[in-house]
Amino acid sequence: MSMKREPKAKRREENERREETIGAESSRGFYVYCLGERAALASIFEEKLPTPIESDSSLEMVDVEDLAAAVSAVPLKEFGEDALRSNLMDPTWTALRAMRHERVVEHFGRRASIVPLRFGTIYLERDSIQQMLEERRADLLAIINRLRGREEWGVNVYCDRVKLLEKIETLSAKLRELSKQATQASPGQAYLLRKKIEALRADEARVEMKRVAAEIEGHLASLSDGAARLRVLKDEASEHGSVVAKFAFLVERERYDEFRAAAERLADEHAAAGYRLELTGPWPAYNFT
Repeated sequence: MSMKREPKAKRREENERREETIGAESSRGFYVYCLGERAALASIFEEKLPTPIESDSSLEMVDVEDLAAAVSAVPLKEFGEDALRSNLMDPTWTALRAMRHERVVEHFGRRASIVPLRFGTIYLERDSIQQMLEERRADLLAIINRLRGREEWGVNVYCDRVKLLEKIETLSAKLRELSKQATQASPGQAYLLRKKIEALRADEARVEMKRVAAEIEGHLASLSDGAARLRVLKDEASEHGSVVAKFAFLVERERYDEFRAAAERLADEHAAAGYRLELTGPWPAYNFT
């Protein structure tokens, strides 16, 4: 029996190609935007898709049985753990990619029930994404079913503190009682009571803001399938006034008109005291997944 030897040049060329392939795979990761049912996502991939987080890449689908993820390849020299941490310090770099992330998630979210992932979700290997889909299949399907036919809407509550302080004596039961006592007291006692009222105005305004926020939250929560109170930064404000509260609600699409009408009624009821409600959305359901 004779054995034919491969020319050394050919073997060397194949080894170099193999090393290039391995090197290319190890130099990239997979950015994950959202998860959903395979059939629903597959139909979206047949349409024109938005620009992925890196414009020289393309959106693709990674699937296992009836679940799938929308992903795109990213270079680890920019999206590896240390590199990403450094890049996030650059507001220009971050703003562009955050905008692209949101556009992709919103594109899929408008067309299917999806589980949106936060900005910066990266897997090093395609197999790891498939493993995640397989291991968390039951939980993910439960979330997708809960979100079906529903959207996340935000409600921000603002307050003009100057206007509220002007009205607080009529809104606060404690201040109303003190004011009544002052009208019936002697001049000296009335003076002391008025001083006490002035000292309590700011505290009572804070109590009133908490009461109104709780009323708005409770009323709108009764018209939704989920409610979440979001973090408000210390002394956060806008052109509409101080931020009193921020909420997220999971609303059935069929009940949106009812939800919006209720929000508008609450805004009208509290407008005289300096409150303003801002309705935002619909958003990918980050707060309910």
